[in-house]
Amino acid sequence: MRVVTYILLALILLLQYPLWLGKGSWLKVWDNNRQLNEQKDINEQARQRNAVLDAEVKDLKKGTEALEERARSELGMVKQGEVFFQVIGEAAASSAVATTPSNKIK
Repeated sequence: MRVVTYILLALILLLQYPLWLGKGSWLKVWDNNRQLNEQKDINEQARQRNAVLDAEVKDLKKGTEALEERARSELGMVKQGEVFFQVIGEAAASSAVATTPSNKIK
């Protein structure tokens, strides 16, 4: 009777091996699900970034406000008839005044 029990136990273990450690095991399924969820998150972030870029491209193609804003902020351009004022901080202003030779008292 003991031999039969051991044989049945060995058969059960042999049947369980592919389920837990084989080619299509539960461990691999869990790992694939984890990787799939990570990839879905990455895809969603890329989709959101692409939507922002798409809206920006459409705005640049259709409207002049976006072009004007970019020209002003990135290129420092001004409209005709406008006066450009650049405000510098106090520390930068004092160092600029101290290093200019034209402010010496004669």
